Amino acid sequence: MGGFGVLDLAGALALLALLEARLEGLRAAAARLGHFMLSLLPAAVLAYAVMALVWPWSVVDPLNPFRAVAYFSRFFEKPWHELFAGALVTVTDMPRSYVPTLLALQLPEIFLALALAGAAGTLMAACRRDLTPNRRAVLILVLLAATLPIVVTVLVRPAMYNGIRHFVFVLPPLAVLGGLACALLIDGLRHRSRALAALAGLVLLAGVTLPIAEMARLHPYEYTYFNRLAGGVTGARGRYMLDYWGLSFKQASQGLAAALAQRHESKPSDRRWKLAVCGPHRSPQVELGPDFETTWEPQGADFALMLGEFYCATFDAPILVEIEREGVVYARVYDIRGRSFTSLLTLPAP
Repeated sequence: MGGFGVLDLAGALALLALLEARLEGLRAAAARLGHFMLSLLPAAVLAYAVMALVWPWSVVDPLNPFRAVAYFSRFFEKPWHELFAGALVTVTDMPRSYVPTLLALQLPEIFLALALAGAAGTLMAACRRDLTPNRRAVLILVLLAATLPIVVTVLVRPAMYNGIRHFVFVLPPLAVLGGLACALLIDGLRHRSRALAALAGLVLLAGVTLPIAEMARLHPYEYTYFNRLAGGVTGARGRYMLDYWGLSFKQASQGLAAALAQRHESKPSDRRWKLAVCGPHRSPQVELGPDFETTWEPQGADFALMLGEFYCATFDAPILVEIEREGVVYARVYDIRGRSFTSLLTLPAP
């Protein structure tokens, strides 16, 4: 994000310097650009101090930040499969459409429409010669902040996984672009007809209210939201990852503890409960405490906690807890005592 911020600023400054060079001459534009860059030095020193505070290793050697960039620019984990557009794809082989597709399907429709309109309008406005150079540079800065990371990702095609969580930093500038488009639309309609402006306001209100209501129904799993273009989470299940972080495990673990308490069951006297977990283990470990041990092996386990994603198997066993939203199962807890299962997974490890 910091690297893209530098590129965004560089693009805006380059445009501003070019425009001023045409108006005032190359020497005057270069002098103003140099003065501006010098004025940024205190901010750079402050930024370096903050980096040293939160990331001490980065200042042990001046080259360490560059070593970190080189290290993290390569995918260093063992590749795995994720679900995208109904197909299982290794994270190192995701198509170029990954980020644009998920942005189109996971952003609220009104946000998406206004952001696209704002991006197009901002690009056209930045080309207008009747606007001041500063105004045009600011517009380019916002446009680059919103679009450059997406464009670079499409062109470079790096390893991609876990939805758009790595790209949430483009949402604020996209919101700014959408706000600009909305303001221009309402203002234009207001000058033509107050009734049309009021109608547009009602449409905007409905466009904001509907996704808020849908996310409220998903609570506390709002991050799994898919818009109506995807058919909501119901339409997205089977085509895309939903609860990839396993947040539903907290509620499922609490449900298991409550179910055992209601049935007046306690752990065996000579051992802890054994919980086979398909998904992140840390959440059930914290929620269930020392009376439980977690494992990836279902053989000999008392219960199985299964994430509702493609890689976790469905067991023919009594269901103690089921976490669902909009008819979509996010997690289940099975009672597998007295039953034999060989694996929690539906696919072998890649």
